[in-house]
Amino acid sequence: MKFIPAIDRYIFRLVLMPMLAVFVIAASLMVLDKMLKLFEFVGSEGGPIKIVFQMLLNLMPEYASLAIPLGLMLGILFAFRKLATTSELDTMRAVGLSYTRLLRVPYAITIVLAAVNFGIVGYLQPQARYWYERLDFELRSGALGASIKVGEFTTLQDRMALKIDQSQDNGRRLIGIFARLTSPSGQVATISAREGTFMALKGSPDTIILRLTQGQIVQDEPGQSPRVLSFARHDQPIDLPAIEKFRQRGGIEREYILPELLRIGWSKSVDEQTRNQTRASFNFRMVEVVMMLLLPLLAVALAVPPKRSSSSIGLFLSILMVVAYHKINEYGQAAAARGRFPPELALWGPFALFALLIVWMFWRIAYVPGGQPIGALEKFAAGLGKRMRKLFDRGTRPKPEIA
Repeated sequence: MKFIPAIDRYIFRLVLMPMLAVFVIAASLMVLDKMLKLFEFVGSEGGPIKIVFQMLLNLMPEYASLAIPLGLMLGILFAFRKLATTSELDTMRAVGLSYTRLLRVPYAITIVLAAVNFGIVGYLQPQARYWYERLDFELRSGALGASIKVGEFTTLQDRMALKIDQSQDNGRRLIGIFARLTSPSGQVATISAREGTFMALKGSPDTIILRLTQGQIVQDEPGQSPRVLSFARHDQPIDLPAIEKFRQRGGIEREYILPELLRIGWSKSVDEQTRNQTRASFNFRMVEVVMMLLLPLLAVALAVPPKRSSSSIGLFLSILMVVAYHKINEYGQAAAARGRFPPELALWGPFALFALLIVWMFWRIAYVPGGQPIGALEKFAAGLGKRMRKLFDRGTRPKPEIA
């Protein structure tokens, strides 16, 4: 690291820690929000808890593609804000270090993270999304072996109603079993047993055996008296429902990797709607990655507050601008997928306007003496803050006592 100038190492340290912290916090918030919904969904479907973490793992690339740009921008913003508020930035500028020179390390980090994000949105995220959809499908269809719910009646193949009092060993051992079976001929069998175990039947994957111990069977046939049988062990075969196989990857544009999007989006052998959808998805991913190259300029333009000011309005404005731009891209992708606008215009048009705004803001802060791209907004916020403080001071001022 000695061949790297000290100023670059210093800026790298200032950027790294806030960037990692923002990345972890943003990803954690998104994961926790989704985790609660998945726990509720998997619990209602009777699936094993481990499926929640498998589904969350497949959502991580999608969350990372959103958290990486946000962490990059805020890491650079916090670094330059610290330099500005401690007057270190003025010292660096006084010895001849321009903003362009100071952005050398942030841009090196940006290029690396942009390449990582390109790999995520182009290749990893589509395949992870497919596996998430597959887990969701298998959980809904019962292919994951949804457990029998304790204390509730579970219907199997519309012929058997099963209720258990306790479940142990992850559903392998059942205690307090009550079952009611109906045959096609109308015969009804009511079974109660102390314990039971599900067992696979060799050579017949569509049938499992429910082995019951210490119980009774009450058989009721139409026109005959009920018969009661006691048993020490009884094997009851259960036919499993036929499980539909999940589709192959593809058919949804967000499950295609970039080479597939290029092949389908510009192919004359597919219909126009499919071409619009795939081209919109391709341009959306590209514009999100390319925008990362402008984030250091935006971060610096919003990080430096006016002299003798510690306003944080640039921080909130940066988050607002990035989130708003992402939502505009999502709207542009949806509109282009429906054929309302050409995908290139719907996505690269807002990018061009946003890029011009960022370049102007950076030019103001870097090359205009005393330039402040959001100076008017800073003054308005400062004035509003003063009026609010006066209002609160007036409300908390003690009233004079009457003699």
